[in-house]
Amino acid sequence: MPKSKNDYTFADIKAMLKQEAKKYKEEVKFQEAIAKLDARKAQIKKQSKLTKSVMSAKHQSPGGLDLHSDENRHYSKENTDRWLSGTSYYENYQAMRSQDDY
Repeated sequence: MPKSKNDYTFADIKAMLKQEAKKYKEEVKFQEAIAKLDARKAQIKKQSKLTKSVMSAKHQSPGGLDLHSDENRHYSKENTDRWLSGTSYYENYQAMRSQDDY
């Protein structure tokens, strides 16, 4: 037969509270472990996405990402030289070039 509220002694109540506190601490510890594991999984997933994107771009390296490589230029060297030859920049360069030779 279960005890009523008045039948419990101070020692019984203290034991029950200690047991509840122990269960609560275990639950908190478990929840912290789950949160830590979830954070770790999220970090691994993020790194995995980065690795996948780097691996998908590996065909572009080493020169594929170079700004000044010939395959990445919009205008060829000949087109650029032809355009520059008609500007004042080029005329000034030609005039000053001989002065810079030491």
